[in-house]
Amino acid sequence: MKIRLDRTMCDGFGICAKHAPEYFSLDDWGYAVLVGDGVIPPSDRDAVMRALLDCPVHAIIETPGTAARADGPSAVTQTTEVSR
Repeated sequence: MKIRLDRTMCDGFGICAKHAPEYFSLDDWGYAVLVGDGVIPPSDRDAVMRALLDCPVHAIIETPGTAARADGPSAVTQTTEVSR
């Protein structure tokens, strides 16, 4: 799992830091700061998902991890043809 934090959306509720303090801290003004690079190991996924789901302004976003990159050699492309 990989996440990012949109600091422009954060309103400083601090719920993320309460649920997952290893991954979120609060700056001097009370706004969230992502700790680390956003890569979440499976053992911490539940706490980070709780922070993501409880964020009232949806400032925490789950992003595709490095294994799911669309430009990688293991990427699978699905196309659908529509006949008219």
